[in-house]
Amino acid sequence: MVTISVLLTIDIPSAHSLKEKRAVVRSLVERLRARMRLSAAEVGEQNAVGRAQVGFAVVSGDLATARSVAAAARRFVDDHLVGRGEVIDSAEDEVILE
Repeated sequence: MVTISVLLTIDIPSAHSLKEKRAVVRSLVERLRARMRLSAAEVGEQNAVGRAQVGFAVVSGDLATARSVAAAARRFVDDHLVGRGEVIDSAEDEVILE
């Protein structure tokens, strides 16, 4: 079993209130869950108006598939944020259990 955890720090310059920021983040998290079928959540920077941290996780039976799904999810995030925000930092952690 392979798990990949990804933590993204997102800058949302268009958000001028927590309500505007949360609309962007909520949309992203819901779409990651529905379209990419991943566990995803806002995990940090909840009270920062122009910044958010979103985490998602991939679980697979093999490393190649897990990496492929994580990369596709990252591209999905970048595409979803066009004109609304951008990923300014990312961290990934892989765990392989045999």
